[in-house]
Amino acid sequence: MKRLVLASLMGTAISLATQAMANDVDIKSLEQAARAEGAVNSIGMPDSWANWKDTWADLEKLYGLKHMDTDMSSAQEIAKFAAEKDNASADIGDVGAAFGAIAVQQGVTQAFKPSTWEQIPSWAKDPDGNWMLAYTGSIAFIVNKQLVKDVPRSWADLRKGQYKVAIGDVSAAAQAVNGVLAAAIANGGNENNIQPGLDLFAELAEQGRLGLSNPTIQTLEKGEVEVGIVWDFNGLSYRDQIDPSRFEVLIPSDGSVISGYTTIINKYAKHPNAAKLAREYILSDAGQINLAKGNARPIRAEHLTLPAEVQAKLLPNAQYAKVQPIKDAKAWEATSKALPQLWQEHVIINMQ
Repeated sequence: MKRLVLASLMGTAISLATQAMANDVDIKSLEQAARAEGAVNSIGMPDSWANWKDTWADLEKLYGLKHMDTDMSSAQEIAKFAAEKDNASADIGDVGAAFGAIAVQQGVTQAFKPSTWEQIPSWAKDPDGNWMLAYTGSIAFIVNKQLVKDVPRSWADLRKGQYKVAIGDVSAAAQAVNGVLAAAIANGGNENNIQPGLDLFAELAEQGRLGLSNPTIQTLEKGEVEVGIVWDFNGLSYRDQIDPSRFEVLIPSDGSVISGYTTIINKYAKHPNAAKLAREYILSDAGQINLAKGNARPIRAEHLTLPAEVQAKLLPNAQYAKVQPIKDAKAWEATSKALPQLWQEHVIINMQ
């Protein structure tokens, strides 16, 4: 029996070693093919978002890949892939979790599983490798303390304030869509019932307090946003880049949602190997730490040791006590598709 067990263990070890060697060879071949292509063009992956700039710099330094990004929303990225299939300008994009499955349904993705595939939780990836979350974020408030003296610490506080609240484009941006879901969850709703979130924003619209500015680093710096609803990693990044003393970033105490973003590789990419190598790097230890430097929580966090100075920049764990993941992905996919119309009918109609 011991011999059989030993033989089995030896066989497993040989199999794993062979697999590792095969992976090494595959990665080396991928690196060579990517170098030959010489460039990777992205959409929705700007330098200021989740510290993408360090990853692009690494890819150029290590593999000679020139990079260019065009920033746009998740829905726009998928539409661009489809519209440019005969002459693709983009190779890879970064979209909200709900949009990964939509991109597959639209037939605009190609599959690629990185070497760290097994360390990505099953809930966070498409089994065929068309999409997989690289990082997660939780919906937070970013408050301009120079303009807002009574800092809101919950969704309930938002109802009582005098300031304007900016959420961005709910018809297209995953950040804004998840902001509505977070408000719904905090007020007794869920993926099937978004109405409590719509009601809150309708109330703000009726009060003339729903801001039209998109909460970006530019609008925040100009003072156009008083309270913005953003991913925590974006809020922390914007705060640190503009002026840490000017802004406060916090997770609403009465509830929020944690979701994530996935790369999608364009089926029609002109630089497909460079796009695959970019995904491989993004899911590597170095790429995951780059995202953490941008205040995003890496999807492989359990398999990483973050530098102490990176860990120190993140919000205290206690603020995440009432943060919850999307529990019904299929229901949320249907709701998020219907949300733009619901937003028009329940919120925009009340704008003053």
